[in-house]
This record gives sequence, structure tokens and C-alpha cells, in this order.
Amino acid sequence: MFRKLVYKLGTKYRNPSMSACFNELRSTQFASSEELRKLQDEKLSELAAFCYLNSPFYQEHFKAIGINPCNEPFLRKHLVKLPILKKDSLIKFNNDIHTVNTFTFDKLFLAETSGSTGQALTFYKDERWDSYNRSSINRGLAWFNVAPWEKNGYFWGFNFNFLRKLKTIFLDLLMNRFRLFSYSQIELNTFLNKCKRAKYLEGYSSMIYETAKLANELGVKLDNISVIKGTSEKIYPHYHTETLKAFGCKMISEYGSAESGIIAFECPNGKMHINEETCIIEEVGGKAIVTNLVARSFPTIRYDLGDYIKLSDKKCSCGRSHQVLEEVTGRVGKNIIGEDGQKYPSLTLYYVFKNIAVVHGLELTYRCEQSSVGLLDVYIEVVIDKKLEEILNREFSKYFKSNVICNYMYVKSVRVKGKKLKDFESKLFNDQ
Repeated sequence: MFRKLVYKLGTKYRNPSMSACFNELRSTQFASSEELRKLQDEKLSELAAFCYLNSPFYQEHFKAIGINPCNEPFLRKHLVKLPILKKDSLIKFNNDIHTVNTFTFDKLFLAETSGSTGQALTFYKDERWDSYNRSSINRGLAWFNVAPWEKNGYFWGFNFNFLRKLKTIFLDLLMNRFRLFSYSQIELNTFLNKCKRAKYLEGYSSMIYETAKLANELGVKLDNISVIKGTSEKIYPHYHTETLKAFGCKMISEYGSAESGIIAFECPNGKMHINEETCIIEEVGGKAIVTNLVARSFPTIRYDLGDYIKLSDKKCSCGRSHQVLEEVTGRVGKNIIGEDGQKYPSLTLYYVFKNIAVVHGLELTYRCEQSSVGLLDVYIEVVIDKKLEEILNREFSKYFKSNVICNYMYVKSVRVKGKKLKDFESKLFNDQ
């Protein structure tokens, strides 16, 4: 009861509109597809009118397609006429996209992200937008009968600056949260001991997987965890084997970005539902294009998230009608360069290892690097014998022929300490 009171008081101070946002999202979680579509259309028109009046960047683009959303409804047929934005545009036109110079917000939060691209982006997040984002997470947790104020473990980095570290520790205390700072035996034992009193775990999926593996090696079993939420990184199928053994449950997925908020959340039946009350997501050429319907201080309309995805209209047995994000197949990343200069999209790696899993029943954790043209270093968390090497060569040659030579190496963990796990990293110049 005390923890709930602390949480409620904290959110009331930081996010005054959060209670209303959460109640709204809860009221529509079983809405029909038609009701959700109507809600999206209303929010899209409101967003467009607001941007026309307050964002010089979007006003210019609305005029370019001959639409004044203040005088007529802004519909999806108009939306698709707007250009797709990439992250470099958000950085280059940052000031003109922002509406903080023309509209007064009650409260703003400064946000910064570099994401997987390495490009630094700073922007202001208005309180209502932040409240919708946090409420979307809380609604998802509620699907598993978990409340945000219950004790939870956090697999995430932190700033080593002394004052920021103190702030992190203080906030963790208020959030009834504890985190894993390193994989040292002492830190791990302390973390796993705290997990015995936790209701849920969340953070980088690769860190959760690594911890589950170590817990299983130590023979630690924890059946008090109700949900494990993996974020920011891809969740591989074999991650579930370790988390089920260690914590008694699979890892669920939350999909989103700092710029676009929570986009999808996995339900208890294993389907990723689009957060249709707060965004519109398009699949354009296999890429995820998102429009944030609730952001006002820094609107992102038709933003290229940099991911390849697959959407589905199949109904989920959980009863929710929100569209399903069937798969996030990988990052739209740098190319793998062959000996003759031919470029292969890094997404090729996804298909190579998917084939190995489907055809040969081998679910491999991998990471690839390219430092020289025509050569690819492949790190795998399995000892590589002659049979496995033959399988790898056979599958890689289907895509690269003899144009890329692969160097296979066994590692205990493919995760690079202190870095977000990426399945491919290029150290070449001019590889795009």
C-alpha cells in the first residue's frame, strides 16, 4: 500500500494527466477495429490542425500538398501524400519541427536519443505525450496483472557521472526498482537475491537472456516473476528457453522508440498489438513508418523508424482488435560489402539464421562484424564443430556465393560490454 501511495503521489506531481490517459487507454483496450479506426482518424485530424498552426516545418509540407487541415478534415488519403521523414531530418529541421516556440505547454521534458543509428537527437516531450507513453506501458503490464509500483528488476545502463548516478539510485528507490550494473559474481548474486521479491523484470533483452543463462548455471529458480519485458533489442526464440527455466515465464516484447513512444505491446496470448490509440503505423516497402498521434511538442508524422516489419490483420484470441505486429525482422542498417563491391543488406543475416533454425533446428545467438571488404566475422554462442561449419557455409553461400568469406568464432556471449546488442556492425567507410 505504501509503494502504491508513493507511486501515485510521484506520478501526480510529474505527470498530472497520467490517470486520465491510463483510464482512456483501459476503456478502449477491447474496442472494435471500427471504433479504433474512428478514434485514430479524429486524433489525426486534431494533430494535423495543431501542426499547421504551430510547426513551421509541417505547415510548409501541408501547403506543398495543397491541404489546410484547419479548414477540412485531414484523412489518411492526405497522410500518405506527406514525405517520409528520416532521423537526419528530425535533427536538421529540429527547431522548425518543434512547436514549443509558438505554443505554451504546462510542462516539458528534455529527451535525448542516439538509438541504433548513432545520430544524436534532442527534443522536448510534452507532459501529455509522456503520460500517454507511460500509461501505454502500464496498460500492457496490467494485461499480466502487474502494477507499476510492484518491485521490479531493471536491466539497463546508467550514467557514471556521480550526481546523475545518485539521481538514478534515488529514482530507482522511488520506483521500487533495482538494477543490474555488471555481471560480476557479487552483483549477480545480489541481483538474483532481490529477484526473489520481484513481480516483474524489464530491460535490454540480451541482458535478460545473459542473466537467465547465468541463473540456470547457478541452479537459481525463481517462480515469483509474473512478466519479463524485453525492450530495445530483438528477442530471439531461444531466449525463452533460458527465461522459462530460470524465471518460469517467456520474455514478452515491447516495441517503440523515444521519438515515437510505445508502438506495440505483447499480450498474454503472444501477439504484439499496435497501440492504435496513440499511433498509426504503415508498412511501406517492408519498413515501419509511424505517426505519433499524441505528441504535440515535437510531432513525428510519417517517421521512418529504421526497422523492417511485418503487419497482420489476423484477429488475436485474446479479444483485442488492435492490429498485430507480426514481426520486427531487423534493422534497416549498413550493407555487407562483397569482394567485388556488391552490396548486401544486413537483413540478409536474418534470413540466413532463420533458415538454419527452420531447416536444421538450430537456434543460434549471433553477432556479425565487417572490417574488410569481402570478409565477415561471425560470432556465435555455440562451439563450432565441422558439422555446424558446413551448415553455416551452405546457408551463407546461398546469399553471398563466394563473394563474402565468413570467419566463424565461438564466444561465450555475443554481447559487447556496455553496448546495445546489434546483429551487424560495419567498420567500413562509404559502405552505403
